[in-house]
Formats: sequence, structure tokens, C-alpha cells
Amino acid sequence: MSVTDKILVIKLGALGDFMQAAGPFGAIRQHHSASEITLLTTEPYRDFALDSPWFNKIKIDSKPSMLEIKGWLRVKKWLADNNFSRIYDLQTSDRTGFYFNLMRFSKRGLNKPEWSGIARGCSHRHKNINRDLMHTIERQREQLFFAGIKKPYKEDFSWIKNSTSKFKLEKKYIVIAPGGSKHRKEKRWPRENFQKIINYIGQNKIQTVLIGDTEEKRMLNELAMNNSNCISLAGQTSLLDLYSLYSKSLLAIGNDTGPMHMAALSGCKTIVIFSKASEPALCAQRGRDVTIVRKNNLLEITSDEIIELFEF
Repeated sequence: MSVTDKILVIKLGALGDFMQAAGPFGAIRQHHSASEITLLTTEPYRDFALDSPWFNKIKIDSKPSMLEIKGWLRVKKWLADNNFSRIYDLQTSDRTGFYFNLMRFSKRGLNKPEWSGIARGCSHRHKNINRDLMHTIERQREQLFFAGIKKPYKEDFSWIKNSTSKFKLEKKYIVIAPGGSKHRKEKRWPRENFQKIINYIGQNKIQTVLIGDTEEKRMLNELAMNNSNCISLAGQTSLLDLYSLYSKSLLAIGNDTGPMHMAALSGCKTIVIFSKASEPALCAQRGRDVTIVRKNNLLEITSDEIIELFEF
């Protein structure tokens, strides 16, 4: 491919999946070092992606509904007008499969770009029939192998330089993510268990930092109010902030949520609480020091079991 090649990478979310695509992002940039690389993603990941060394441009996907014909026509036109040489579909969803089919009916017709993904008829299809039984990281690595990217690449976040000084934290702190998707309550450990852990941490004269989104603000504030050495940063942290917070923390604890993937990748000791609602073999957090605690019913996991894993 020439220096004028234009490459498109598609990764829409969610947070955990986006973070576990960091290795592939770097591998694609390394493989196409002289090319212009655009990321098609969603709004929550714009700033993180813009700051990264992986992409030249960011395009926000409007994600039109199935009946929004004008929206689909705009997507079709944008894909065709940009004249991409190759597209890496790391989302591999029904939506992005439809984007591939849109290319078939674009102005380029049979001269559609090379496409790495699982769409039937694409040039570099990931044909492993067991791909859905692979962990996300291994699955994406093999997908890129099928597309000719065979040089190993480890995710690198050394470019993140965000300071945590604005949060005025103590020197020693532990980050806890007690929330999660409101639609997946079966993945959320009881808040009273987190409260017991917060109290234990406080007794050891270490600060607890609670992180979550604005919808979790009330819950996190209530947890923080019950311990003088606990602070809630609900709704106050960007993705870059989160990574920096984790990288300096003694420990990270939380449910199986997106932020815990950032914790694991930051290198800090990470404890993630799983129920039968998730399969660690397919989606567990990966990092230098990650412990998965899993039982079918979250109620069977006690605070004492988690505390026994502490090292500080």
C-alpha cells in the first residue's frame, strides 16, 4: 500500500471492548505507518482516540436506526467518498456488517476496499468457526493475522499524561467501581458489600476513590458519606483521567464493567467480581495483576473473601 492509502478502523464500543482493542489499534498503526488512519467510533471515545497516537482522524458514527433511510444513505456516501483502501471492522456486529453491504452498492461498486471482518464476501474474512469461543484479545489478534498483520503488538498507554492532581487525592488510595450497567443488575455486587470494603480500607488509613458515571452519582455519594476517608468522583473523570487514576492506585476493585478493563491495563493490582452473567474465558479483564472472583450468584461472594486478597 502507498503512503496515500487511507485506512478505516471501526470500533464503536462498549468501553471494555474499546480498551481491549488498544493492541489491535497499535498493530494497525504500526503496519500502516505511512497511511492516514481514521477511526469510526461513538462520542464517548472521541477525546481518548484523538489524544492517542493511533489515528489521524476521528469520525463519530450517527448509528441510524433501521428505518432511518437518510441516515444510512449518509453513511453510504461517507464510506464511498473517503475512498478507503482497507477497512478493519473490529466491531464485527450486524450494524457494521450492513456497512460492508452498503459498500457493495456505492459508486465504487466492485472496486470496494479490502475489508477485514466477518462479513460474508469480504476480502480478509476471519473464518475461524470457533471465533465466538475465543477471548476478545485472541479473537482480534487472529482476525488481524488473517488480514496480514502478523507482528505482535502489546497495548501501550505511555502516551497518557493526564495529571490526577486536580482531584486532590491522598498519596495512598484505592479505586472502587461499585456500579455498572443499569440493565445488568445481575452483574452488580450488593452495595453493602462495597461499604464494608470501604470501611475496612479506611481503618487502614488509606483513601477510597469511587468512580462511576453521573447516573451513579447518588449511590456513590451515599457510599462516600459513610466514611470520612472516601471520595466520590462520579461523573468527574474522562477516560484519560480514569487511566491515570488507576495507574497510581494501590488497588482497583469493581464489578465486571468497562472501567475495570482500564484498571487491568494500567498495570495496577485489579480484583474483578463476576457472576454467571459473564464468562471470563471470553471477556475477562487482562493485565499484569488481575484476579477474577466468580460465583454463579454474586450474593455468595462475601466482603471478607475480597479483603483476603488485599496486599497493601
